[in-house]
Amino acid sequence: MAWVALYRLYIVLPLSQRRAARTGPWWRIAQLVAVTATAGAALAGFAVPAGARTGPGGDPFGFTLNPPLGVAAPGSPAAPSLTATGSDGNSRRQQLYVPDLIAAVPSGITSSQLAAISKLRGVQAALPVDGGKVKVNGQSANMLGVSPQAFRSWTPLATASSAAIWSKLGKGQLVSTGPAARRLHLAAGQSYPVSAAILTRLPFGGSTALSVTGADAIVNLARSAQLGLARNFAVLISAPPSASLPTLMSQVKSVIGKRGQVVNLVSYGLATASQRPVATIIPAGAPANYLNLFKASAAKYCPGMSWTVLAAIGQIESGDGANNGPSSAGALGPMQFMPGTWAEWGINGFGPPGPPDIMNPLDAIPSAARMLCAAGAGNPATLPGAIFAYNHATWYVDEVLALAGEYAKNPA
Repeated sequence: MAWVALYRLYIVLPLSQRRAARTGPWWRIAQLVAVTATAGAALAGFAVPAGARTGPGGDPFGFTLNPPLGVAAPGSPAAPSLTATGSDGNSRRQQLYVPDLIAAVPSGITSSQLAAISKLRGVQAALPVDGGKVKVNGQSANMLGVSPQAFRSWTPLATASSAAIWSKLGKGQLVSTGPAARRLHLAAGQSYPVSAAILTRLPFGGSTALSVTGADAIVNLARSAQLGLARNFAVLISAPPSASLPTLMSQVKSVIGKRGQVVNLVSYGLATASQRPVATIIPAGAPANYLNLFKASAAKYCPGMSWTVLAAIGQIESGDGANNGPSSAGALGPMQFMPGTWAEWGINGFGPPGPPDIMNPLDAIPSAARMLCAAGAGNPATLPGAIFAYNHATWYVDEVLALAGEYAKNPA
């Protein structure tokens, strides 16, 4: 991909970890954009996955390495320790956030810009992140530099509740997504060469799901500075359910100026779900991607319940299968069922003949629809109670309904 002498915006983030976070932690799938500067910029932005849709302008965000000093912005308040599981009814957690928008400026987000964005009426939380394209084990990777304490609140449920991942990240280890670990041939406990502004070796702490689609790996801020990643290249923004994202985008744009870009991440979550295959082997006639599977499961196993409810739960629980567990409590699969709950509710939905498979989305998502429907999800009046029955936490109910509402406003 050729980079022109204009700041063009390339979107990677199909996110959607969305508002689930409004009251609690969360994942939406945020999406990450990267920026490459004018002619001569050495660093390309995060690439758009094959077949993926680009942003409103069809372009991406480039960014340069080592922007001018003095643009450091404070991070968000540290998130408290989290404990969260799936449909076992025992999850607990403190407030977490999920990005609705991402804003980036080639020279980095300044502290005054971050402060101004944080004060906008439609902003619930804002988190600056470092970023850059590096080489890990000899292969290209998109990396974020984050504060573990702050970024933890913006990740999928299973990731946020993994104490081991955040401990390793805090100690300076590299953490990646599962697909990136496989592509880069990384094994936990081993060290690998990482090349950016410098060449060094970093221990690999393990893989997990990240809320920013397109990001392959994360390091803490100390490692980010060591590697020379672009400082505060973008800011993730979470808004309350009542906020008008188009209006908020315009307001953020006025803060960051003509050289910056603002992208709505909500629709990208749906785009990602429509592109993610549910399995390598799909029986004839079965839905082939997550989005169609959510729709088919709701229609067949819980008439009256919107498919957006299943989509929200799938995103919140596992990032649409990006992290199938087991969780610290033993929950498994894309819908994070506890084995005991699965024994009661698991069915052979659209999957191949044989016992229901907790790890196969073709069985797990229909099973979730069946369990929700039995609890009243087919009736709008009793839907909140059905979601509470799926996971006994009021923040979880709020999160699911908020994200489902956003999906409904951004139909795929």
